[in-house]
Amino acid sequence: MRPELDVDLVGPDRAEEVVGVIHRAFAARPVLDPPSTAGDETVESVAATLEQHGGLLAMRRGVPIGAILFDRSRPGLLGLRRVSVDPLGRDRGVASAMVGVAEDVAEELGMDGMWLHVRSELPENLRFWQRKMYVPWTRQGTTIEMGKTLWLAREVPDVAAMHRLAAGVATLVRAGDLIVLSGDLGAGKTTFTQGLGAALGVRGPITSPTFVIARTHPNLADGPALVHVDAYRLGDAAEIDDIDLDATTDEAVTVVEWGEGMAEQLSDSWLAIRIETRTAMPGDPLGTTSGVESEDMRVVTVRPHGPRWLGVPLRSTLLRG
Repeated sequence: MRPELDVDLVGPDRAEEVVGVIHRAFAARPVLDPPSTAGDETVESVAATLEQHGGLLAMRRGVPIGAILFDRSRPGLLGLRRVSVDPLGRDRGVASAMVGVAEDVAEELGMDGMWLHVRSELPENLRFWQRKMYVPWTRQGTTIEMGKTLWLAREVPDVAAMHRLAAGVATLVRAGDLIVLSGDLGAGKTTFTQGLGAALGVRGPITSPTFVIARTHPNLADGPALVHVDAYRLGDAAEIDDIDLDATTDEAVTVVEWGEGMAEQLSDSWLAIRIETRTAMPGDPLGTTSGVESEDMRVVTVRPHGPRWLGVPLRSTLLRG
């Protein structure tokens, strides 16, 4: 028996099915001013787009029910155009399934993020994309461009590799940035911060600030300082305020260990970095993606939040090497 919903990459040979979904979906939307041009799409125009950029077609029990046209004109970014769900497919998770596949495609293509246009007169559409962690980028009239920088996970087998990863992050951060570090005791949060500080060129040594809660490391050149915070003994987000970090966050890169669920209030944008231990030795039934065996293996997950990280080459930088 066929699965209820299939989402597949398609080419120009499926243009007729794709354009049919687009026409049915946009015809069911409210009339806008200026009107959408989706109704002007033809089999020929859609076939040309699919030939050049590709796209997705969702089928439910063999019936075309959703479609997306890709736009690969921007380096490092995958655009989503004509995101369409047949009225018969609403409230069936079709749009969410297509977006998930589109983001997987972007990752496989080595891209860093996504973009699309949303009309402000369609608040339900806007809320849908916000739930998917897309944020407004630019606005022209009633058209809002939204974007999303993709997250990544990377295996880190030893301290040297952790320092290299942190050095990659150092090339992306700037004064005012916030990094929220999480992970179990001994996972490597301070090790990551040491690598970050070394790459930024700040005064050391960088050690766990557990007993002083926050420590500032001035830059030895012209770069930003590093503020290193340990929130392990803080009870709630209100106690973060008591440290008075607002006085330094605009001029420094702020790293908060154990800050998940508390430190995010310090900025509208942050990098959430989680470090997890991972057994990677002979006999491990799951093995590792890299094939490297290490008693010190970690998996580091980096998730960008907020408008600051739109368009930043996070994946291509941190997965390099």
